[in-house]
Amino acid sequence: MTELLDPRNDFVFKRIFGSEENKDVLLAFLNHTFVEAGEPPLTEIVLLNPYTEKDAPYDKQSIFDIWAKTAEGKLINVEMQLFNKYDNEKRTLYYWGKRYSNQLQEGQTYRALKKCVTINILNFSFLPNDRYHSVFHLREDHTLIPLIDDIEVHFIELPKLDDRAVSMEGGLVNWLLFLKGANKSNWEVLAMNEPTLKKAMTTLEFLSQDAEARRLYEARQKYLHDETSMIEGAKTEGKTQGILEGKTQAKTEVAKNMLSMGLDIQLIVKATGLTEEEIHALKPM
Repeated sequence: MTELLDPRNDFVFKRIFGSEENKDVLLAFLNHTFVEAGEPPLTEIVLLNPYTEKDAPYDKQSIFDIWAKTAEGKLINVEMQLFNKYDNEKRTLYYWGKRYSNQLQEGQTYRALKKCVTINILNFSFLPNDRYHSVFHLREDHTLIPLIDDIEVHFIELPKLDDRAVSMEGGLVNWLLFLKGANKSNWEVLAMNEPTLKKAMTTLEFLSQDAEARRLYEARQKYLHDETSMIEGAKTEGKTQGILEGKTQAKTEVAKNMLSMGLDIQLIVKATGLTEEEIHALKPM
């Protein structure tokens, strides 16, 4: 039996949810997401960047987010994040802001700006709460009145989802369990009341058996792993550099204090590990 590809891989995710032939799959997923957040379902969406064969899994220019627009002009961005790239709050607001501001053409007024919704599906825990689905808006702190409804950010954290939380009525939970890699033996239960979820499962099975799709998937996995390793390496290097700089600063302060006490240079060298030249440079002019 062919091993299934991981639907959390953003290349595979976009093939399942971001292609024209599976636009109904995306619409069903979005509606479950919005209904769970207490919002009305959508009736229609337009894909702004559908998956094409030109989407190379190792090309930095390829966009594996899904961009869509509703019949009313609302813009929706869906991103699957397999690994933590850190600074998620600022990263989210930065890309949300670009999407929002790029709507305006020369000569248009601010009134032309439409609501932008960002949906981040995370394969890691991020927020300090137990909710797997958190939704943010721009509201006043005390009265909770909205300033404007144009900003809406969802964080869906897959690790916070109980693997046993199968809903017999269907709903967002079953879609997320599918994305999380629920055992295939449970697929029938997950898709019992979800015909479009069944279509997503069939698409994943097809991709998993396609040699070219598997090759591109593995290339994307390698790219994502390498990118994460570089980020982790940079963080570790930065921490090490910070520690070294902190130790040097501490030695410098000790040396300055010892100089002010008129102590011998050689004694200061032994006490701090600084060179004579470094200590002489610390003497007041």
